[in-house]
Amino acid sequence: MDLGLTGKTALVTAASKGLGKAAAMELARQGAQVAICARSDRVQSAADEIREATGATVLALRADVSRQEDVDRVVSSAIEQLGHLDILVLNAGGPPPGGFLAFGARDWEAAVRLTIMSTVYLCYAVVPHMLERGEGCLVASQSFTVRQPLDNLILSNAIRSGVIGLAKSLSFELAKDGIRVNNVLPGAIMTDRQRAMLALQSARSGKSVDEIVRLREAAIPLGRFGDPEDLGNMIAFLASERARYVTGVTVQVDGGLVRSLM
Repeated sequence: MDLGLTGKTALVTAASKGLGKAAAMELARQGAQVAICARSDRVQSAADEIREATGATVLALRADVSRQEDVDRVVSSAIEQLGHLDILVLNAGGPPPGGFLAFGARDWEAAVRLTIMSTVYLCYAVVPHMLERGEGCLVASQSFTVRQPLDNLILSNAIRSGVIGLAKSLSFELAKDGIRVNNVLPGAIMTDRQRAMLALQSARSGKSVDEIVRLREAAIPLGRFGDPEDLGNMIAFLASERARYVTGVTVQVDGGLVRSLM
């Protein structure tokens, strides 16, 4: 199915690997120009890989999205080099795992900067540009833990919901201006972060990683961990013309893991 993304331009953050890279890959595969950013110098090799796989124009930029000056620089560079931005994929690495007493106030402040303030900085940098153009789409990637908190993820459990509230509020404010805002909630998707969490759980429980994977998969109705491309496909759809009447929604991409009605 043609998603109508040919000629569109997207900025995807934290896209040197994992979920961000998968989103950028699918947007490029569907015909969009893509700017990707990340703190790591791996962002250049990720851009090369996406470009080789899709033939798309891909711009690689180094940035820490928890720093407003980095965000402003990246957005300005993307617009200058690619002409405009139609799509913003708001993505950042998650806060570290741990229980409440494992962290101090500075850890909470760093997690807020990474998770909420990065979103705020990006929206301040991109939304005025989209308002001038009279169209645009924002997709924020968070976690299924906003609906089903997990043990030992106190920072993520507490803070990610703030992004969902911000996105929902923006969807009301910006709809009249032709700008759509939606969220995606990845579930158990096999990324480097997921592998690190599995290794941590293995060390604490005495069970092997393979045993923990089997137990986790048994709790997922579709019977498997997701692949990063499963989330990339949903992000590309929400960013596309095929979702032109969809705004203010929060979509789980979790294989049926979350059992709540809402």
